[in-house]
Amino acid sequence: MLRLPRTAPRAALVLMLAGALGGCGHKDKDRPAKMADIAASKVTNIGVNSYLWRAALDTLSFMPLAQVDSNGGVIVTDWYTNPAAPNDRMKLTVTILDQDLRADALNVAAARQVSQGGQWVEAPVQAATVQKLEEIILNKARDLRRAAISG
Repeated sequence: MLRLPRTAPRAALVLMLAGALGGCGHKDKDRPAKMADIAASKVTNIGVNSYLWRAALDTLSFMPLAQVDSNGGVIVTDWYTNPAAPNDRMKLTVTILDQDLRADALNVAAARQVSQGGQWVEAPVQAATVQKLEEIILNKARDLRRAAISG
């Protein structure tokens, strides 16, 4: 017996309805573009892309949060010290700049300090650290969007 994935009946129903409704009304040559706009998720109750916002909060959930502004799209963490490296701490600022789910709609800034003689001193942050965090947030946001679209 052939077993279809759980999503197969839903997909078949969507295709059937799309075919039935395809002949109704006028032809809309911009229809694929409109569907892409919906998938980009401008529909939000906050001032920024909701997928990027949620992904950023999920990604930074292990750090203490100092400031969270969903309308402005800003998340600022407090200093975080990894228990495995107690002489090193980091603070992050994530800014979501747009309502679209795009790579240039996300900015991560990091500050790092190391303990020297009982004092915290500014230290450089590797560029790869910021890039990796941006990549993690973007991938998580895309996963959330795919999950929402596939229902």
